[in-house]
Amino acid sequence: MSTAGLRLAQDKMRDAGVSQPAIDVFSHYYAELEAGATGVIREETIEPLLDLPFLSQVTIDDDAARDALAKTVVIKLNGGLGTSMGMDTAKSLLPVRDGKTFLDLIVGQVRHARATYGVTLPLVLMNSFRTRDDSLAALATHPDIAVEGLPLDFLQNAEPKILVDGLTPVAWPKDPSLEWCPPGHGDLYTAILASGVLDALLERGYRYASTSNSDNLGAAPNPALAGWFAASGAPYAAELCRRTTADRKGGHLAVRKSDGRLILRDTAQTAPEEMDYFTDEHRHPYFHTNNLWFDLEKLHAALVERGSVLGLPLIRNTKTVDPTDPTSPKVFQIETAMGAAIEVFSGAQAIVVERGRFLPVKTTNDLLLLRSDAYHLASDGTLRLAVADAPLVDLDVSRYAKVNDFDARFPDGAPSLRDAQSLTVRGDWTFGAGVIVRGRAGLQDTRTPQRIADGTRIGRWQG
Repeated sequence: MSTAGLRLAQDKMRDAGVSQPAIDVFSHYYAELEAGATGVIREETIEPLLDLPFLSQVTIDDDAARDALAKTVVIKLNGGLGTSMGMDTAKSLLPVRDGKTFLDLIVGQVRHARATYGVTLPLVLMNSFRTRDDSLAALATHPDIAVEGLPLDFLQNAEPKILVDGLTPVAWPKDPSLEWCPPGHGDLYTAILASGVLDALLERGYRYASTSNSDNLGAAPNPALAGWFAASGAPYAAELCRRTTADRKGGHLAVRKSDGRLILRDTAQTAPEEMDYFTDEHRHPYFHTNNLWFDLEKLHAALVERGSVLGLPLIRNTKTVDPTDPTSPKVFQIETAMGAAIEVFSGAQAIVVERGRFLPVKTTNDLLLLRSDAYHLASDGTLRLAVADAPLVDLDVSRYAKVNDFDARFPDGAPSLRDAQSLTVRGDWTFGAGVIVRGRAGLQDTRTPQRIADGTRIGRWQG
C-alpha cells in the first residue's frame, strides 16, 4: 500500500473534521483502489433475477400495514445540487408543480400519510455540505414536519479526490472545494451511524427505513410496502420496476453464482464489451429504482460488527479535478452505491412495484413532463400519470438543458401533453400560453429564435 498517499488522505480528512468511521471506510477502499480493483462485475459471474413477488399481488392486513408504517422513518437522499441542470442549490428546491418544490411535495406526502394512518413518520434528509443550509431553511417553513427528539437531517461525508498519477490527494488552490467529493450514496450507512441518527431512531422505537432519492416523487410513504417488508422478516429489500427500452442504462439486480447472493450492477460496473448484456431488457427484465427498505436493528448490528465497513463493491470513477476543465489533472473518485448493500445481508429481498413509484427528474425533459397535464397532482402529494402512456420529450440540449434557459423558453408554463405521443424540439423555440401538442410532434431548427403563438396546436413536425 502507498503508505504516504493514504496517510496524506487520512490527515486531510481529520483536519477537515471528517468522522473516524468515514476515514476507516475510505481507507478500506483506498486499499482496494491501489490493489487495482475496478468494481467490474462480469456477466459470466451472475445469473439474471427473474422470480420475484409483485406488490400488486401482495395482500397485507390493514392493521399490520399501519403498525409497520408507525415504525418507519422516511429518509431522502438530498445531497445533489443538480449541476447538470445548471443549478447551484439543492436540486430538491426546484419548483415542480404549482410553485411547489420537490421538498414541498415530499413534505405534503409525509403529512398526508401521518393524517391518514395516524403515524408519526419522521422525515430525515441526508444532506451534503452544499445542500444543508438551503434545505433546512426550506424545511423551516414547514415547522410541523419535525418530530420531537429527532434531527431533520444528517450530513453525507466528504473524501479527497485521489490523483490517478501517484494516488495522493489532489491539491487545487484555484478552488480548494474541488479537492473533495462525496463517497457516493453508499455513504448513507456510515453517515447515519456516525451522526448518531441511527441510534436516536432505534431509541425511539423506529424499526424500518424507507429510503429514496429526493428527486423521485413517486417514492411516497406506502403502508402496503411497509407491511410487506415487516412481514418478510428481511433485513433489506429493494424496489424494482419492469424494464423497457427507455430503462436500458439503469442498474439491475442479479444473482451472484458463487454464493447465491443478490447483487446490484450499475453501468460503471459493466465492462464496455458486455454492455449488450447489461442493456438487454429481456435478459435482465427489472431495473433498480434506488427505493430501498432496511431493518434499522439489523443494519446497526452489521455496522457495529464490521467497524462501519460494510464492504460494498467499489465504484472507481475517473474524472478531472475540475469537471469544467478537461485539461486539469485526472483523479479517482472512490464511490459506492447505496443499493449495493443488498449483497451484505443474508435473506435480502426484492419486490416489483408499479412504475409510478419511479419518477426521477434527471433532465429538463423529465421536468417538462411532470409540469405538464400528462400528470396530475393527487391529494396524497404524488404525481400520477393522467394518460395511458407518458409521452417522450426530447428537448434540444444546447437550449433547454439548463433550468434558467428552460424556464425562459416556457414563460407561461408547460404545453398540454396529454394527447401527445412525443415532443421533439430542435433549435430555439419559446412557447406561448396554452400551446397544445398532439400525436408525434416536433419543431425543427430554423437557425433563428422562434416563438410558438398562444393557443397553437402542434400535431406534426414543423419549423
